[in-house]
Amino acid sequence: MKKKLHLVSLGCTKNLIDSEVMLGRLKEYDITDDAATADVLIVNTCGFIDAAKEESLDTIFELHAKRKKESLLVVSGCLTQRYKEELQKELKEVDLFTGVGDYDKIDKIIKERHSRFSSETYLITTQERIVTGSKAHAYIKLSEGCNQNCSFCAIPGFKGKLKSRSLKDIVSEIKNLTNQGFFDFTFVSQDSSSYLRDFDEKEGLVNLINEVEKINKVKSARILYLYPTTTSDKLIQKIIDSKIFHNYFEMPIQHISDKMLKIMKRGAGAQRIKEQLYKMRNAQDSFLRTSIIVGHPGETDEDFMELKQFLEEFSFDRVTLFSYSDEEDTKAYEMKDKIPKTIINKRVEELNKIVEKKTLQSLKKRVGKDIKVITTGQSSEGEFFFGARELIWAPEIDGEILINESNVKLESDKVYIAHINEIVGDKLLATVKKLA
Repeated sequence: MKKKLHLVSLGCTKNLIDSEVMLGRLKEYDITDDAATADVLIVNTCGFIDAAKEESLDTIFELHAKRKKESLLVVSGCLTQRYKEELQKELKEVDLFTGVGDYDKIDKIIKERHSRFSSETYLITTQERIVTGSKAHAYIKLSEGCNQNCSFCAIPGFKGKLKSRSLKDIVSEIKNLTNQGFFDFTFVSQDSSSYLRDFDEKEGLVNLINEVEKINKVKSARILYLYPTTTSDKLIQKIIDSKIFHNYFEMPIQHISDKMLKIMKRGAGAQRIKEQLYKMRNAQDSFLRTSIIVGHPGETDEDFMELKQFLEEFSFDRVTLFSYSDEEDTKAYEMKDKIPKTIINKRVEELNKIVEKKTLQSLKKRVGKDIKVITTGQSSEGEFFFGARELIWAPEIDGEILINESNVKLESDKVYIAHINEIVGDKLLATVKKLA
């Protein structure tokens, strides 16, 4: 009888890709959702901010409490890479540790029962991985590491400098996936708009778009994380002109006050950021997502009000708010003028009201329209609805559409034309009319 594997992937989609690589290396195991029956349990951790670290530790303790005798608990990822000495000393519940450099060696680590930390971050190649969650959509990793110097971010410290995949390697992976039936792709990295800059190519994403458009079986694509200083007007226009890439723009601006952008070492000032955002917003059927850090050291009431006013004025479709997390090994950690947690919480609460209003406005624009949706199976609301997302949306993060009526028999991972009837809570309610 085959042994069983239970894997939990925490944090970002880049982590998910690495988890899928591990699944590809452990195909001799049967995957199980029941941790109590697993022979091997793996937690691929996130170590970005306090909340993510707490979730990772809680998951480790939870799985340890559930696991059967003589099972193997393995912990990998950013948290273990960042705190490898401390965790190996303190976490006696864990049998094996590995960081961010050995995902493709997980089978060897388990076989030899020996923890391993390579000096370099693992960068996926075209080797086989088991894509999870969909038979139509896959994430594609562009690079690892980051050359930016943001004051609040510890990632370059444990993931290193930018290391881009070759364009040839990415194209080969996409072709392999399209031959398996995948047609919808999301491109991810720590800093996507810097892709290939470590090879002295300033317009790496433009080159990528050109190559992906030549692959006939790719029907839909989007790019996550555009950094203001490395996102050129040429790149924005290339996305707008593309027949394959949606006018989907995710640019985490983090703030809009010039003073705060300088303190946060973001490179671009408010004027340049606004120029980029309005160019994106004016593109036909565009979708804009950003993230904001609230309460960074030095953020005055005036800085906050400037940010609040901008969020009220500009029409983002989605905004993710982060309370500032004081992370060691960052420039912000050493800064004075720390903002009290009570003030940060109050500011987040104020901005969240604006974000909820903007999200609702974005959803209302779709009511009464026919749009392309991709089905995802049973909805989060249960068996009475079929789940879907608008094709332009990124999976998981942009929302869910509930389908309660259809003129055709619905299947998962298919693209349909749906009529949006109304909003129910924070979800759109739709009727499917036909296959797209």
